[in-house]
Amino acid sequence: MTDPKPWPVMSIERAHELMTTPGSAFEIEERVIRGVPLRVWKNAPATMREVFLVGRSHGAATFLVYEDDRATFEGFARATLVLAERLQQQGVAKGDRVAIAMRNVPEWPVAYFAALLVGAIATPLNAWGTGNELEFGLSDSGAKVAIVDAERWDRIEPHLPQCPALERVFVARVKGSVSNPIATPLTDVIGPVNGWSDLPARPMPAVPLDPEDDATIFYTSGTTGRQKGALGTHRASISTVLASSFSAQRNFWRKGEPVPKPEDRKFQRAVLLAIPFFHTTGCQAILCAAVYGGTKIVCLHRWDVEQAMGLIERERCTQAGGVPTIAWQIIEHPERHRFDLSSLESVSYGGAPASPELVRRIKEVFPLSAPGLGWGMTETSATFSSHGGEDYVRKPDSSGPALPICDMKIADDAGNALPPGQVGELWARGPNVVKGYWNNPEATAATFVDGWVRTGDLGYMDEEAFLFIVDRKKDMLIRGGENIYCTEVEDALYAHPAVMDAGVVGRPHRTLGEEPVAAVTLKPGQSVSEAELRAFVGERLAAFKVPVRIHFNAGMLPRNVNGKLLKPEIKKLFPQEAA
Repeated sequence: MTDPKPWPVMSIERAHELMTTPGSAFEIEERVIRGVPLRVWKNAPATMREVFLVGRSHGAATFLVYEDDRATFEGFARATLVLAERLQQQGVAKGDRVAIAMRNVPEWPVAYFAALLVGAIATPLNAWGTGNELEFGLSDSGAKVAIVDAERWDRIEPHLPQCPALERVFVARVKGSVSNPIATPLTDVIGPVNGWSDLPARPMPAVPLDPEDDATIFYTSGTTGRQKGALGTHRASISTVLASSFSAQRNFWRKGEPVPKPEDRKFQRAVLLAIPFFHTTGCQAILCAAVYGGTKIVCLHRWDVEQAMGLIERERCTQAGGVPTIAWQIIEHPERHRFDLSSLESVSYGGAPASPELVRRIKEVFPLSAPGLGWGMTETSATFSSHGGEDYVRKPDSSGPALPICDMKIADDAGNALPPGQVGELWARGPNVVKGYWNNPEATAATFVDGWVRTGDLGYMDEEAFLFIVDRKKDMLIRGGENIYCTEVEDALYAHPAVMDAGVVGRPHRTLGEEPVAAVTLKPGQSVSEAELRAFVGERLAAFKVPVRIHFNAGMLPRNVNGKLLKPEIKKLFPQEAA
């Protein structure tokens, strides 16, 4: 009997060196981007148009699955080119913004790539947002065209007067016609999903594209709660496209095993998508990588764990996850044994804290599936560091090493790099870092320094350059992968006439990572119930931002001598055990 190979057979540094040698798929070269010398994937597609063309080459393979709708890669390509032609007829030109606000439906990727192919800046908006929040994205970006689903249309239609740049709205998933003259049913342009393969062929838009052209605006929020549009280029997007395949292959190099060939696969790669396309992770790390790699995407109308397990079995999904919540719910579901989940090769996630216990449980329940985690943010076009397989099992509280095209440093307040083991602010640099914030030079200057993005996360690196995130400088919590900025929720609470003081913090939650809770002090003589106050916040903010508990404090909330809230003291007002 042959003894098993020791693990690892090589260091991370050596694996990166071998995987990026000249002539390899992941070969690296240096380019000067916006005055900064950076490493880039030499053999990556030049722009997202080339990613689209590679995707079309997968032909009759299934690409998108949603309820009874199925689209092949060729059908997706035909629908995209038809919509791109219509956008040009609508007057959309290079640099115009095309907003997208929909659930995870097959029309979403069509809208995204159609915008990119005509040289527009694709601008995904948070589909969970309120009418006011969607209005901000439309007006701030100056979107010329919006592509939305029926539910989002109902939210934004009353806000159209505040969006003067908006000339046309294409509405997907609408029953019947739409009465507003600015709106057109999307099916009038591209037809039903199951008929996309029969659409007539359309030529590629004759628009010159360059890797440094503006391609995307993904909205994030700052410490003030005001949304900021992160402006990314084609190169930023394509840098992420290769990240997931690089990370997966690195696991085999570390084990000293040959990388499996695509033709030897038993199943087509298929991902059960449980996170939104409007996130950089859902869009750039999953959708765009799936187009390039020929991966099937299986969408859900809304998350339901039994339905999800049924889809994993039916569609032979090889990847699931998204946020730790998803993994926990599958692992702990009492009916899990009824489903054949043996096709799973990877259970990965990001966007929310995950406990080492989850890593152990994944290996226990799915011994043939590699757990995975990544760190990234909107400003890094999703994946920046990656962690998977044995490395993740060995260091479950780490976010892994940076991609070989990326640099990270732990910095002191002056921006000087700190040695391994010391905690400071994480700074990140690479070709996947966005140019800055749309129409916000002050925030851009404060966040981006000589090619580096100041992430606002506190962490340290160990001797192997593995990243460990320990806290956030920004006043933010993450609930099931969704960023919640405490000041934004506090402002909503302050808007109630009975509230005099308010503080929002995160309470640990076993599967969601964190959930928002609030402490308030009422004005003398005023009264309001917890349910009424939660409903009040819910009218102003998306549902996931509403505090799950509100504590009514007898006096003013604890503050320091400068008047700032003492958040650790507020947390003591709530049970410390994870909900």
